[in-house]
Amino acid sequence: MSKLDVINTNADKVDELDISEQLMDYPEKPWLVHEVVKMQLAGRRAGTHATKNRANISGGGKKPWRQKGTGRARAGSSRSPLWVGGATMFGPQPRSYAYKMPKKKVRSALKSAFSSKLKDGSVKIFDKLATENGKTKEAAEILAKLKAERNVLVLFTEYDEKLIKAFRNIPYVKLLNVQGLNVYDTVHAENILMSQECLQNVMEVLEK
Repeated sequence: MSKLDVINTNADKVDELDISEQLMDYPEKPWLVHEVVKMQLAGRRAGTHATKNRANISGGGKKPWRQKGTGRARAGSSRSPLWVGGATMFGPQPRSYAYKMPKKKVRSALKSAFSSKLKDGSVKIFDKLATENGKTKEAAEILAKLKAERNVLVLFTEYDEKLIKAFRNIPYVKLLNVQGLNVYDTVHAENILMSQECLQNVMEVLEK
């Protein structure tokens, strides 16, 4: 069993926590992490791009000139894709970019990403992650003591109004329920803050 330091909100070590070798020594799989991050970002795309085809564009119902005798090429509509101001042919239409991957691959990628963060010391475990008055100043002081100045992910188990109010106004902090932990947010975070209870929940999911 490996051990992790447990700290308080003053960044002082108060305890040690056992963590399984299965999670701590899980091999890094950057190719799989890349696949899952790519899937997540694809699912977030709005896909609302659209161009007007001949069915959507107004006008063009009348033949511009007669079929024969003018010396010009035949034309059936002024909204033809061949004309300036005409419709768009085969242009993009609203669609979903989302797709799914096998759950085992997603879990393996998350396990790899989280294990990597554990090894490099990015995961900070608190005996109790909470603020007294729910003030942003309190959250800023906690981050300053940890020297966490960018891309901070704060995980929580149950909705704590004071904790959320304290951290939510800091632009580089993301708050996330531990049940929503995912590969992209794990990889993107430079510091991950959580309580002992949170870590237990993560370990239960990842060690299945």
